[in-house]
Amino acid sequence: MANLISKIGVIGVGHLGQHHVKHLSNNNVISFSGIFDVDTDRANKIAVEYNCNAHDSLNDLLNNCDAVSIVTPTLTHAKIAEQCIMAGKHVFIEKPITKTVAEADRLLNLAAENNVLIQVGHIERLNPALIPLKNFELNPKYIEVQRLAPYTVRGTDVPVVLDLMIHDIDIILSLVNSPVKNIRASGVSILSDSVDIANARLRFENGTVASITSSRIARDKVRKIKIFQKDMYVTIDFLLGLTEIYRVLEADQDDPDALETASLEAYGNHKKIVYEKPDINQFDALEMELTNFIQSINGNDKPIVNGQAGRDALDVAVKIHDMILDDIH
Repeated sequence: MANLISKIGVIGVGHLGQHHVKHLSNNNVISFSGIFDVDTDRANKIAVEYNCNAHDSLNDLLNNCDAVSIVTPTLTHAKIAEQCIMAGKHVFIEKPITKTVAEADRLLNLAAENNVLIQVGHIERLNPALIPLKNFELNPKYIEVQRLAPYTVRGTDVPVVLDLMIHDIDIILSLVNSPVKNIRASGVSILSDSVDIANARLRFENGTVASITSSRIARDKVRKIKIFQKDMYVTIDFLLGLTEIYRVLEADQDDPDALETASLEAYGNHKKIVYEKPDINQFDALEMELTNFIQSINGNDKPIVNGQAGRDALDVAVKIHDMILDDIH
């Protein structure tokens, strides 16, 4: 990976793929190689809108690029990514990495054999409201997550666990430095032929417990996470971009970022609780993901979510979904 990568293309230019085209075509570090989509009318429309080349075939695009962004339906990820990796191209794959863990394992092995990089588009890992947590030492004991959304037809070909919950599975796995010990899960199908509402409870080997609820049959959007650990409680609203932190400190400790302070009488006034609301610096998470992909290819950074992390999130998601199906049937 010593040679600087200069040419990147996009495979799949639907709703999300168009945003990949927008960012990559405006990136002044790389040369945008153009696009490929099996829907030629859509490809030609996007090519005109962004003044780029719509390639006639995937092979044609691969012959003109060093790396690709794969933004196609999940069912196609494994086949397309394998072709790209075998051609020696670095790949950015939108989540989930593949449909099955076996497919993900094959891609990881092929990437190692061909000395190329896999990055997975778990965009919520870059939610601006999560960034302030990097300033704290995290050792969660209990995590609670809600991700609810109103029903839309788009995306219902994928179960809610692989569509919505996998975002939070990835975040939790990044926060808890321990293997998953066991999983309990339940869910139901309401409006689609796949699972629409799901709840999972993960217990990690270090004792941490995480409860995750995902639904696409809600009236309003809700995306919240609560993190509890010794002497600290964090609550984040991803939609509002609001992060609130409560910490227990010694009475004589100073916290210049505290907005409020209260004594804890239960400790004989030897401790206090402080409230912080960090400033959230807004940015385009997809643009940052793709910038990270370019920098990682060129050896100047590491993928925020590498292929192994994408595979591990998929592994937990599939186990949850399979458990729900076994319960339903």
